[in-house]
Amino acid sequence: MKKLMLMLAMTLALTLTANMAKADDWDDAWAAYLSGDYATAFKLNKPLAEQGNADAQFQLGWMYSNGKGVTEDKKEAVKWYRMAADQGIAYAQYNLGVMYDEGEGVKKDKKEAVRWWHKAADQGNAKAQYNLGQMYRLGEGVLEDDKEAVRWYRMAADQGMVEAQFNLGAMYRRGKGVKKDGKKAVKWYRMAADQGNALAQYNLGVMYDLGEGVAEDKKEAVKWYRKTADQGNALAQLNLGWMYGNSEGMIEDDTDLLKLSESLAERGDAKAQFILGVMYHHGEGVIADAKEAGKWYRLAADQGDAKAQYNLGSMYYHGKGVIGDDKKAHMWWNIARANGNDSADHNIEIITRRMTPADISKAQDMAERCQASNYQDC
Repeated sequence: MKKLMLMLAMTLALTLTANMAKADDWDDAWAAYLSGDYATAFKLNKPLAEQGNADAQFQLGWMYSNGKGVTEDKKEAVKWYRMAADQGIAYAQYNLGVMYDEGEGVKKDKKEAVRWWHKAADQGNAKAQYNLGQMYRLGEGVLEDDKEAVRWYRMAADQGMVEAQFNLGAMYRRGKGVKKDGKKAVKWYRMAADQGNALAQYNLGVMYDLGEGVAEDKKEAVKWYRKTADQGNALAQLNLGWMYGNSEGMIEDDTDLLKLSESLAERGDAKAQFILGVMYHHGEGVIADAKEAGKWYRLAADQGDAKAQYNLGSMYYHGKGVIGDDKKAHMWWNIARANGNDSADHNIEIITRRMTPADISKAQDMAERCQASNYQDC
C-alpha cells in the first residue's frame, strides 16, 4: 500500500512538473510571438500544438497562414486552425471561416465559412458577427435575409465594430431588414463617424445636408464633409466645392478652401477650377494673380462652366491676366449666354458698341466654332 501511495505521489509530482513546464513553454512562446521573434515562437509552439494546446495550435495556424517563422503554407494553416477551432477557440473558428470564404488552403465553400463564423459569432466574436451580417445581406452561403443581416450587424455594432455600425446605419436609411428610420440611421452613422469611418462621415454629412433623420444643417454638413474630404473622399470634396459655390454652410477658412479646391481642380472638376479662378482673381486666401485666375477660368470654361466663361470674357475685355481682345471677350460672353448666363447679355450689348460689324461677325463665328469643337478650337 505504501509503495502504491508512493507511486501515486511520484506520478502526481511528475504530472504537475510537466504541466508547469508546458505553461512555461507557452509563456515563452507567447513572449517570443509578441516580440516579433516568430522563428522562436514557431519552434516553441510546434511541440505544444502537437500535444493538443489549443492556443498553440491557433498560433501555429496563423504563422503558417502568414509565413511568419515558417514558410507560408495555407493548407497547413487550415489544419492547425481546424484543430484549435474544434477545441472552441473563437479566433481559430473565425480564421477558418475566412479560409473557406476566400478559398485559401481549402476549396472555397461559402456554406462552410458561414458554419464556422456562426460558431465564432455565438462566442461573441464581433468580426464573425459582422461577416455573418454580410453573408445574410448578400445571400452568400445562406439564403438572403435582411432581417438576419441586421441582427448580426447589431451584435457587432454593439461591440463597437465600426463597419457594422456603418452598415446598420445604411440598413435603417434604406429600410432593409428594419423599418426605415432616418433618426436611427443618423445614430449609427454618427457612432461610426466618430471612430473616423470616412463613409459614415460622408453619409452623415449627406443626412445633415438633406435634412434626413435630422434637422437640415448646412454647417454641420460641411463639418462632416470636411472630415471625410480630409481622408480623400472625392464625393465629399465635390459637395464642399458645390456648397461653397452656392454659399451654403459658410465655408470661411480660405486656407481649407484653397487646399480643397486645388485637390479637386487637379482632378479636373470644373466647379473647383472656377473657384480657384475666383480666389486668384480676387486674392482670397492667396496672393492675387490674374494670370493664374485666367488659367483656371479657361480650364473650367473648356468644360462648359458658364460662370467661368463669363469671367474669362471679362478678363479679355479688361486685359487682366490675358492680352486684351474684344473679339475673344465677345466670344466667351456669347458662349456663356448660350449656356444660360443671363448676365452676359448686358456685357455683349456694351462691347458691341466699340466693335466693328466685321469684328462682331468674326467673334460670333469664333463662338460657333468653339462650341462645335467641344471647346477644342477656341
